[in-house]
Amino acid sequence: MEWLGYLASVLIGISLGLIGSGGSILTVPVLVYLFHVDPLLATTYSLCIVGVSSIAGVISRLRQKLLDLKVILIFGAPSILGVFLARKFILHAIPPSFYILPHTLISKSNFIMLFFATLMLASALSMILGKQNKEVEGQKPVYGITLMIVGLAEGVVTGIVGAGGGFLIIPALVILGKLPMKKAIASSLFIITIKSLVGFGGDLIHVTVDWKFLLSIVVLATLGIITGNYLNKTLDGAKLKKGFGWFVLSMSIVILFEQFFI
Repeated sequence: MEWLGYLASVLIGISLGLIGSGGSILTVPVLVYLFHVDPLLATTYSLCIVGVSSIAGVISRLRQKLLDLKVILIFGAPSILGVFLARKFILHAIPPSFYILPHTLISKSNFIMLFFATLMLASALSMILGKQNKEVEGQKPVYGITLMIVGLAEGVVTGIVGAGGGFLIIPALVILGKLPMKKAIASSLFIITIKSLVGFGGDLIHVTVDWKFLLSIVVLATLGIITGNYLNKTLDGAKLKKGFGWFVLSMSIVILFEQFFI
């Protein structure tokens, strides 16, 4: 099954390069189910994989002058703080096992996978049902406290599960920040890169990393994102996003079934 994991690592990068989101939501399931990595350690590895591989996408968008530095600061700084709080305090506060219902005991690993599957389900529905936001000519970006609050919440949520969070960041920047889609994707990749690497750096204090394995996945995901950047110029991103959404939806259902019934 490992060869499927390596193939999926490339697809994760391609998704990030094409639509700026989605791929990172599969990183933890790929690590857990195809490489048999412990769920908690998988969230740490995911932060590194997503953070490093996204650098290629950021460089490409930087050359195109698509980064909005102001929105990166307003949304990104609280998001980074949220990741720090989640990795430093919230994850460690979760007990090894606890009851979610009167007679249903789950472990910390089970909880992380259930939480992740729920997040995947929300992400999939967003990609499948989300409507294309029409850009208004000459519309100015909106910067304010709402973006800061949403950024903090997004950082906490994605910090717990080790995802990049592009599926949350992009809609926030488009709907609340009034950014054009291309600028939202570019700024999202930058935010994902910084906060993921900050989260991974913090985890290095208390985890043992298999660097050979981790670097192999990082290289494959990076090759994927470079490929995705190239394909982005020729393929219909909206159709690809919906197709990828159906795939993520099926994966989330499989994980939920596995956690409850197997």
